[in-house]
Amino acid sequence: MPRVFDRALVARHLSRRPTGHDDFVTRLVLADLDERLGAVTRSFEQAVIISPDPQVLPTVGRSANGDFSFERASTVVETEGVPLVDPEALDLPRRGYDLIVSLFDLDVVDDVPGFLARARAHLRGDGLFIAAAIGGESLTELREAFLLADAEVSGGAYLRVAPFIPLSEAAGLLQRAGLALPVSDVETHVVRYATPLALMRELKSLGASNPLAERPGKFATPRLLQAASAEYERLAGDADGRVRATLEIVWMSGWAPHESQQKPLKPGSAEISLTKVLGTKN
Repeated sequence: MPRVFDRALVARHLSRRPTGHDDFVTRLVLADLDERLGAVTRSFEQAVIISPDPQVLPTVGRSANGDFSFERASTVVETEGVPLVDPEALDLPRRGYDLIVSLFDLDVVDDVPGFLARARAHLRGDGLFIAAAIGGESLTELREAFLLADAEVSGGAYLRVAPFIPLSEAAGLLQRAGLALPVSDVETHVVRYATPLALMRELKSLGASNPLAERPGKFATPRLLQAASAEYERLAGDADGRVRATLEIVWMSGWAPHESQQKPLKPGSAEISLTKVLGTKN
């Protein structure tokens, strides 16, 4: 499996975040998670929530059946009292969870299908898995601006924005991992900034700078930043001088298979023909 992400670098980025900075992305995701769990008519007795940085994670959740406790685990940052697990191996503290929630782990793991399959192995029958990940259309403006600027300044192209999971692949990844009743959807947000450099500073404050193992070996020069800013303003500038940035959150959910779950009918097993229902001859 090729190494895509440098998780030691991700840990350094997260550790350097300024104190008190508003992590609005995590705030959005946690609010959405509350709504999604609140619609689930289950009582969760053994639940775990995992993320690259567990300090932002709740210890209590609520389903339609009431409150429940979350265990926490980290896949990147070492935090006292929280187990650190390798996302490529994903050996969680126990088996038999009836709920596993993963927030942003898929954004730093090289083997996404393997991660999902190992999460599935930690669920009891009819247990629920939910994940949120940054979607494939996120930061497309920044990615395109840097590609154009690199071509102009150095005559080459470099990956300066990490790849993200496209919505079109999400449900298939869940099925491949052996999860039943897979569902995926996307929440799209357009965030505006005064300048492209303000967006870049925001990404650094969120600990979301370039996490790729194969990244340019030198810092971006002032000339490159100036060229990228100009391209960004051309691609996503508004009439008031501000610029747009796309943020997608892809949500994925599936259930560990269980005999109680609804199953599709076998082909040819219908007792009433479609022509009778529609009242047509052909």
